[in-house]
Amino acid sequence: MNVQVRPQRDQWTGLLQRPELDNTKLEASVKKILQDVKEKGDEAIFHYTQQFDGIAINRLQASQQEINEAISTLPDDLKNAIQLAANNITAFHKKQLSVPEVIETMPGVLCWRKSIGIEKVGLYIPGGSAPLFSTILMLAIPAKLAGCKEIILCSPPGKDGKLHPAILYAAQLTGITKVFKTGGVQAIAAMAFGTASIPKTYKIFGPGNQYVTCAKQLVQQYGVAIDMPAGPSEVCVIADDSCVPAFVAADLLSQAEHGPDSQVLLVSPSEEVVKNVQQELKKQLAVLPRKELAEKALQNSKAIIAKDMQEAVELVNTYAAEHLILSCENDEAIAELIMNAGSIFLGNYSPESVGDYASGTNHTLPTNGYARMYSGVSVDSFVKKVTYQKLTKEGLHQIGKAVELMAEAEGLEAHKNAVTIRMK
Repeated sequence: MNVQVRPQRDQWTGLLQRPELDNTKLEASVKKILQDVKEKGDEAIFHYTQQFDGIAINRLQASQQEINEAISTLPDDLKNAIQLAANNITAFHKKQLSVPEVIETMPGVLCWRKSIGIEKVGLYIPGGSAPLFSTILMLAIPAKLAGCKEIILCSPPGKDGKLHPAILYAAQLTGITKVFKTGGVQAIAAMAFGTASIPKTYKIFGPGNQYVTCAKQLVQQYGVAIDMPAGPSEVCVIADDSCVPAFVAADLLSQAEHGPDSQVLLVSPSEEVVKNVQQELKKQLAVLPRKELAEKALQNSKAIIAKDMQEAVELVNTYAAEHLILSCENDEAIAELIMNAGSIFLGNYSPESVGDYASGTNHTLPTNGYARMYSGVSVDSFVKKVTYQKLTKEGLHQIGKAVELMAEAEGLEAHKNAVTIRMK
């Protein structure tokens, strides 16, 4: 990690810059794949699965027999762990459901708002170097609670042409409608446009590499919604003298192992803390199976020694991290000062990993600074909020004159007349 000692405020922007990629060529190739799938459907998906994954498949949907056989191979202890996580995620997200409240804004004028589940949603689950079955829980559970009628899932198959058993178990556990064996840009295109096998969806959720992210952003031009802009995973840790350096190093590495474009950031008012964490990083990195990926991520990462805790908080608010860990005294008081973060983990015994898997909060979060204006996925992400109003005859007479005057002032005579004709 690159260590910066008490940088001046005018240096912050450069220091907190995420790794940037030149997307010019990437976007051109993504557009071509999107267009091919739009025009050729399943044929294009088979072609690109062969080209990019080296797998020849002739059926996209996973059969129930295939699902049952895969699930039977999954160890019971892992099934139990997934079930525990699903229970916690359900408990947390169920409390996000709201009951419509009718507001009488004036006598005889009733207004309310109701949440209606998006009918068709598509979930993208990466399955390359790490099959992210935990993301199925994070997306399918709130989708089901929201009342989405059709929830489909796309995930790239392994070299044997099959999906990881844990992906299929999580899909069945959460009530996903259909599971398809395809990944990458072609999967996003299929869910955006629809093919003979894969239904068109109205909103697409889920993480992915830079190609998947680019595809999600581009399909918005065709009237398809996405969960949020997304980039590589990231974590920021504020640590003071009360932290346990080994814990902090472990948290930093838990994000660094995602891939070379991930970024981790350590902010501390203590030079001693940064020094001790650096030593722990070397020790723990040496035995990591994904050591090479983590090492590359650490090259893009920084440890910043702040003047004091107040400056550390200001710096972190400027960064707007996806995950923010407060390994410091008065963590709850400091958390109240944080304005920009996707999810916050308080104290020495709240590793970011628990939020990734099983505490109950959602791990699908805004990255790349989007935590300044975006929230993580919740039940709200899977609903539309429709407003209603009902007026009695007396209610219309109460409000009618004001509407007539406003419509007339805007030069919209037909708007005025829609009220006047009823008033008469």
